[in-house]
Amino acid sequence: MPHRGSQSSGHAAREYLSDRIEERPAPQGFMRWSFVLTCFMRILAILWIMKGLSAWAVILGIWTPIGHFEARSTGYQATIIYFALIDLIAAVGLWMASTWGGIMWLLAIMSHLILAGFFPGIVSGGVTTVAFFLTLMAVYLAVSWLAAREAH
Repeated sequence: MPHRGSQSSGHAAREYLSDRIEERPAPQGFMRWSFVLTCFMRILAILWIMKGLSAWAVILGIWTPIGHFEARSTGYQATIIYFALIDLIAAVGLWMASTWGGIMWLLAIMSHLILAGFFPGIVSGGVTTVAFFLTLMAVYLAVSWLAAREAH
């Protein structure tokens, strides 16, 4: 007589869905929104890797004279270090097409927008930048919603 515990644990393992979008079962249909979402997240990952590396370039003095970063205010330094870390973490999560990557990216982009609104001297927040970031957020949320709806 088979042991029921082993059957139920095997059944539970098959029902487990990964948090990675690309590993979810593909639904039948013409447009696979999960594929579009994965491609969009990978494009965002490349952009955010460049954004994170540009923050590191400021810290290391590649784009600015050496010692310029250290001479700036503590608030400026903290902001640049924050974006140097969170942008690259978000980029890794986006590239992996992971749910946490999208959340980290939304946190990074909202942080940028809020800091640009309150501290325009520290974080660049021109109208073009704000419009671009808001457009990216709207597209991400729309495609995420369509991909989630497609799965059901």
